[in-house]
Amino acid sequence: MTPRIRIEDLTISYNRIPAVHHLNVTLQGPSSVALLGPNGAGKTTLLKALAGLLPSETGRIEFQGCGTARTQAVAYVPQRESVDWDFPITVRALAAMGRYPALGLWKKFGPADQALVDEALRVTELEAFADRQIKALSGGQQQRAFLARAWTQQASVYLLDEPFTGLDANASASFVAALRRLRDTGKLVIASHHDLKSVPSIFDQVLLINGELVAAGDTATTFTPETIEKTFSTKIFSGHEHRAHQHHHEEGAQS
Repeated sequence: MTPRIRIEDLTISYNRIPAVHHLNVTLQGPSSVALLGPNGAGKTTLLKALAGLLPSETGRIEFQGCGTARTQAVAYVPQRESVDWDFPITVRALAAMGRYPALGLWKKFGPADQALVDEALRVTELEAFADRQIKALSGGQQQRAFLARAWTQQASVYLLDEPFTGLDANASASFVAALRRLRDTGKLVIASHHDLKSVPSIFDQVLLINGELVAAGDTATTFTPETIEKTFSTKIFSGHEHRAHQHHHEEGAQS
């Protein structure tokens, strides 16, 4: 089935302060969606609400074509700075953790689960690093390791919070390739992103918010100077170049 998220009249607060106001939008896979907006726009808050990590005050989030339990239907990859990279775990063991929601308390890790781990390491180009501790990886490899964990979860919807932050050109290219493999298997991938210049080359669709919905749709028709200017409240485009440096970086743990 094709994964789809329907968001109706959604309002979410963080520390009692409304961060997302009366949001109405439908997102459908297979697709990669860039979640765009300035600092404090509500991007991280929205991703966490979609992942079931934050409650909503009003409205509802409906998952269609995604199976049953949200813990299995949705895979969430947090920002790199929120991860304890000193935790003693190998890349292979981290990828295997993605099977835990499906296995529950009683099922044993079997050949089919191992096959998914092997597939995840191959797709994310981490086979050579399978037995390496995650703290010994480069930034790009660490990002792909958490994407491997999400892959083994076999979710329908993938939520990624600033996955390209701190990656060099080669690491970014490898990560883009992994995201495209996810999309091409029928998944809905939603990633918050701050580098506007790279949006057209990475994402099929855009969702622009600034506390509330500004615009949503195909990148080719929706990602325009007009919608970007409305989102960031300043003239920041010359062609497709981001020039509002004060909005260039997503805020830390919450946005």
